Amino acid sequence: MGRAEDALDLFLSKNINEVNNLSQKLNEYNRIRQETEKKIFDNAKEQIEKEHLEEKNTIILGGHNWHHGVIGIVSSKITELYFKPSILLSFEEDGIGTGSGRSIPGFDLHEALTKCLDTIEKFGGHSMAIGITIKKENFEKFKKEFEQIAEQSNISEIVPIINIDAKINFSNINKEMVESLKLLEPFGEGNKMPVFAFKNLKIDSIRALSEGKHLKLTLKEGNTVVNAIGFNLGHLAEEYTIGDKIDVVGVLEINTFNGVDTLQINIKDIMKSV
Repeated sequence: MGRAEDALDLFLSKNINEVNNLSQKLNEYNRIRQETEKKIFDNAKEQIEKEHLEEKNTIILGGHNWHHGVIGIVSSKITELYFKPSILLSFEEDGIGTGSGRSIPGFDLHEALTKCLDTIEKFGGHSMAIGITIKKENFEKFKKEFEQIAEQSNISEIVPIINIDAKINFSNINKEMVESLKLLEPFGEGNKMPVFAFKNLKIDSIRALSEGKHLKLTLKEGNTVVNAIGFNLGHLAEEYTIGDKIDVVGVLEINTFNGVDTLQINIKDIMKSV
């Protein structure tokens, strides 16, 4: 978003007025980036749920006029959410789609794309992240071809590894603390969103959402209750019950509903407390 030179000028400037103006400009760039990123992410999730792409080995999405400056970040979030390689393409009026892809450990994205040269205009990158250009007329053929390659590589047998940044308690978290994590953005392949472990929590409520796809809980530690959501973990609603003590790994976020902000854990994994 904006001009990269503005950030350089901010660090080089010795004029306080110029520094203030550049700071305001960069903050505005960041606000617009966050809004644009959320819009594309929400649009991508709608496509995934509508087409049941979470049931496939890969997630390939196309949209119109998706901003190229954030499409890679959104791809990274989709891959992290569903633990599947993802490629997001933005198609322009000329029928050319350009975008980015992210992979999971154990699946070489760059090598897989070398087997799809008949449907790709050009691409580059490495095993975990790529940039790509595809004609719209080849998009559906590419999706099928890439999905088949992933299936042949036994990608469904890859077990995700979660790297935990810290163990914390509910007493350590609040809205200000979670919002401060935004200072670390943008998150992506080289800068992962912080992952936290919470131990010995009591399940206060538990249910499945979206026809059993997702898991919704409230978790209690002492007198503090925090909401939690587990995307694609709805099957666990039958394995746990109210009163169970569990350990949870996930990321912290602010959930906004009907104008009300609440703390929420976006769960990556659950196990019974030992």
